Amino acid sequence: MTAVSEPSNWQTYKRLLSYAKPFWLAFSLAVIGNMIYAGASTAMAAAMEVVIAAIENPSDRNRIFLTALIIGVFAMRGLGTFLGQYFIQYVGRQIIHALRTQVFDQLLVLPSRFYDDHSSGHLVSKMTFNVEQVADATTNAVTILLREGLTIVGLLSFMFYTNWKLTLIFIGLAPLIGLVVSFASKRFRKISLRIQNSMGDITHVASEAISGYRVVRIFGGERYEQDRFYDVSQRNLKQSLKMASTKAISVPIVQLLVAVSIAALVWLMLAPEIRNGMTTGELVAFITAASTMAKPVRQVTSIHDQIQKGVAAAYDVFQTVDEVPEPDGGDHAPGRVEGQIALNHVCFRYRDQLDDVLHDINVTIPAGQSVALVGRSGSGKSTLVSLLPRFYEYTGGEITLDDVPIRDYTLRALRDQIALVTQNVVLFNDTIAANIAYGTLSQNDPDAIRNAAAKAHALEFIDRMPEGMDTLIGDNGVMLSGGQRQRLAIARALLKDAPILILDEATSALDTESERHIQEALNVVMEGRTTLVIAHRLSTIEKADRILVMDGGRIVESGRHSELLEAGGVYTQLHQTGFGEPA
Repeated sequence: MTAVSEPSNWQTYKRLLSYAKPFWLAFSLAVIGNMIYAGASTAMAAAMEVVIAAIENPSDRNRIFLTALIIGVFAMRGLGTFLGQYFIQYVGRQIIHALRTQVFDQLLVLPSRFYDDHSSGHLVSKMTFNVEQVADATTNAVTILLREGLTIVGLLSFMFYTNWKLTLIFIGLAPLIGLVVSFASKRFRKISLRIQNSMGDITHVASEAISGYRVVRIFGGERYEQDRFYDVSQRNLKQSLKMASTKAISVPIVQLLVAVSIAALVWLMLAPEIRNGMTTGELVAFITAASTMAKPVRQVTSIHDQIQKGVAAAYDVFQTVDEVPEPDGGDHAPGRVEGQIALNHVCFRYRDQLDDVLHDINVTIPAGQSVALVGRSGSGKSTLVSLLPRFYEYTGGEITLDDVPIRDYTLRALRDQIALVTQNVVLFNDTIAANIAYGTLSQNDPDAIRNAAAKAHALEFIDRMPEGMDTLIGDNGVMLSGGQRQRLAIARALLKDAPILILDEATSALDTESERHIQEALNVVMEGRTTLVIAHRLSTIEKADRILVMDGGRIVESGRHSELLEAGGVYTQLHQTGFGEPA
């Protein structure tokens, strides 16, 4: 297989700058502003000849002219500064907005395996720290590059016009400056990549400690988390200091080389063959231009750390943008399916694993039938139900829904047929009503939302809330108990009214009394729907139309509760070892 070469710094930066195309007018105004600034800076150096002449020949006319010249030059410089800085900042922030939303939109369509390979902390860091690094490369760096670069061009042009021999001598050290800048640039990018990785580690460790603060405190993990955070922060500090030391060394070297060039000019000016009849005013203007160039040269060479940080950040961001979304090549999009599911010789293995996790699964589930999946932890139950909404792509066999392969459905059409309640309830920092009527369910009227909550036996606590359905429940429902959070998730599934229902330990967080009410509601909602139930509680399992017993990624037994007990097989062993509570 041919290895894909990594894009060069210039290719990455060129791609980044392509995001500025929609804002070409603002970018053009920024360029014009920087041209005005550069012209004013060149005019300040050139004006020294006029100043010397006016000093040597004082008159009222010269006094007025010099006063107007000073005000005019600084007014031009102020106008150029405003246009250059504001409009390049405008372009830069627009690029950041575009990149950030593009990364977020991409994250919403990437396959589950991507999330298996990346921690949430690192992904959040991409959209915060890394994208801000891109901001520096597209705003500050571009501003300095345009403003100071054009200033250098203007000053050099004036110096060539005044005395080309001296100018050639002055720029003789340019190759040495280029070598210093090139070495620093390579080191800047290498260190920038390490800093971004360490920032991802910092975000990851901090988010874990914050979200799991109860476990941290009850098990005395404060010292462990402190040490963990200190280590990742120390790595970030070490790389940041390397970045600072490289910049601190390279900038003075460039300044020294420029100073050597200026000193050489001053020494050579005394040679008549070089001076070539220049007046005192021309000499002063020339040396002023050369001295003025020291600042823009220093700033242009010092922005390489910002550009390399931005290039490294953009490279990382573009890696996410270029990730292949989950496959969605189907075109079948029925309004509502009957709900017959068939798995024919289905196999599945996780990426980069040699052995299958699911082996030759064959089962047909008629529409409206409820099927319970039981088995020891790791037997493949959750993996099996994850294949139906195509969170993972099966690697062998075929899964059909109403005799149509699920890969022929559009993802949206397929997932519209499925309601899901898992053991790990996901709620959002929003109102109770918004959490029940989430996503495409937001079109439901308040009566339908309330009816779903009533069926899930959630109104008994919702009506006691300060603002009822409009109560904010905090991050992931932190204001609610485990059972209350579970009931909201069930209400969400009830509101969706999908023909297929997946319950993955849906009643695990409920006490016995709450579970009895929820089970009654689930019995109602399961009528006429194809239901896949993963549960350990016997009360949830025994009423299923069929029970599939899984072991080692295979279906080893199938039947009703009483039939499987009489068979005396794996199900009987699970029952005897207490996988559920007594009926």
